Amino acid sequence: MIPFVDLRAAHAEVAEEVRQGFDRVLATTAFVQGPDVAAFEQEYAAFSGVPHCVGVGNGTDAVELALRASDLPPGAGAVLPANTFVATAEAVVRAGLRPVLTDCDEEFLLLDPASAATAAGTGTAAVLPVHLYGQQAPMAAVHELAARHGLAVVEDAAQSQGSEQAGRPPVGLAATSFYAGKNLGAYGEAGAVLASSAETARAVRLLANHGSEVKYRHETLGFNSRLDTLQAVVLRAKLARLARWNELRRAAADRYADLLSGIDGVRVPRAAPGNVHVWHLYVIRVPERDRVLAGLQEAGVQAQIHYPVPVHLQPAFSDLGHGPGDFPIAEKAAGEILSLPMHPHLTADQQEHVAEALDKVLRQL
Repeated sequence: MIPFVDLRAAHAEVAEEVRQGFDRVLATTAFVQGPDVAAFEQEYAAFSGVPHCVGVGNGTDAVELALRASDLPPGAGAVLPANTFVATAEAVVRAGLRPVLTDCDEEFLLLDPASAATAAGTGTAAVLPVHLYGQQAPMAAVHELAARHGLAVVEDAAQSQGSEQAGRPPVGLAATSFYAGKNLGAYGEAGAVLASSAETARAVRLLANHGSEVKYRHETLGFNSRLDTLQAVVLRAKLARLARWNELRRAAADRYADLLSGIDGVRVPRAAPGNVHVWHLYVIRVPERDRVLAGLQEAGVQAQIHYPVPVHLQPAFSDLGHGPGDFPIAEKAAGEILSLPMHPHLTADQQEHVAEALDKVLRQL
């Protein structure tokens, strides 16, 4: 069986460092907001080239907290792509805002600035570009749109840890997830908010700690979403290896591109011009996707789908009033996309087996 991700191999690299860190935390009983949390925040901020990082409980909370810290009008619209994990839209609603959905572009399946410009209008206060699959949305165009319409920009960077983009404006406010399968994954749930503004970072920290900076003094209504100290230990160990792991992902993506180039019916992904992709997911497009997925699984390949149902067709968002045909590119992609195994420890032999199995399944359609 070729695993979709290999968390065992990743753990083997950091096991001793994590064990020593856990022993340190257990000996000091610094379970909540311990020194490792502060150290990780500083290290991840430096890695990301941003002045401030606030560790939080998970990626969904991170998006919500970033929106809440932006002090947007209650009920205002927030523009986001229909092609994203539901958590992006979920966080918008939890922050007291209204999702304003837009289509993605045909080539990279990222937020389409032209479609977003049409969606942005009266009552819209924010835009949430989603850095999907491991590469960044077109941020220069996003910031131009935001300036034209007076929108706050909150980046959903859950899938892009370590990615880069030439000519983009600096990160102002971004949310990320350290869910176990991410490029930088915890041993459970964790997330963070990155901010260029000390004031915004403080607002996020207050909200994530019951609105309190001093014990038993609560300046605002918040909730509990703090980064666990044990998770910070894991993240510090993995962060030290993340740049190398991302390079290994890029090498695996290049190998896939070569292996799949001669297989009829496969549309391989590529990095957008100016992007340094970190390949959180390797998403191809194929005909009769569900049959192809079943065939790969029978051949011992743990392929997956990200994401089979766009946000506007999810029952939880039926109140937005959308239906089939409203976002045709996202809908078409949802029926074609297929995520192949991708992780830093993927071997050439495993990738060759994936390519051979895929070729065989497609020939049998």
